[in-house]
Amino acid sequence: MTDDKKIIVVEDDRDFRESMVEYLALAGFDVTGVSSALDFYQSIAREQYVLVILDIGLPDQNGFVLAEYIRKNTNMRIVMLTAQSSLDSKVTAYRSGADMYLVKPIDFSELAASLQSVLGRLDTINQTGREKPSAAVNLQQAATWKLLCHDHLLITPRGSQVALTAKEFDLLEKLASYPNMVVERQNLLKALVYENDDFGNRALDALIHRLRRKKDELDDRIPIKTFHGSGYSFSAPIVIE
Repeated sequence: MTDDKKIIVVEDDRDFRESMVEYLALAGFDVTGVSSALDFYQSIAREQYVLVILDIGLPDQNGFVLAEYIRKNTNMRIVMLTAQSSLDSKVTAYRSGADMYLVKPIDFSELAASLQSVLGRLDTINQTGREKPSAAVNLQQAATWKLLCHDHLLITPRGSQVALTAKEFDLLEKLASYPNMVVERQNLLKALVYENDDFGNRALDALIHRLRRKKDELDDRIPIKTFHGSGYSFSAPIVIE
């Protein structure tokens, strides 16, 4: 077992934690499971991990606080796995340093694929010999888009803005919640309250097309990337405010 798959799970639900650890171990990860922030601190004092799967509702410390500590004091990648699905929780998680935000219940095969994605990006960075800055620094320093919830506006990295319809905003909010991750078509249909039928899929495609045509109103094309047969992703840094 190589250290590049050495991860730790911080989850206070014993049955869920043990099932997760068992599955990920079978998937090839070197996994340690702990039930609290205190156990986590004690474990990282003894071992080094490349990634942590972190619940928000821990018995002894809020997961957001723990994420901030991890981001400021370690090089570990952070995957938040929680039952909290609100936009505020997602935004707080990313501002605390999370690399990815996943919502329970989750299929463990999807979780394993998500971990591979995060660790794959880390491998690419390591091969270039450059250390990845914190997520917060990335969002501030990179060419970052902004999605403004209150005003339903999209702001480009150069400061141009465009008003969004309710459906356009809902689509971008879903994609922005998983930056650089593929969001499957059925998840987008659900977020838009479209049926998974010919009409619903045509409506989704038309919405994507309409957003891409907004390049005439902006100084940058909205970076929505198509993954044929799978879904779409927002392929640039974006923050939700």
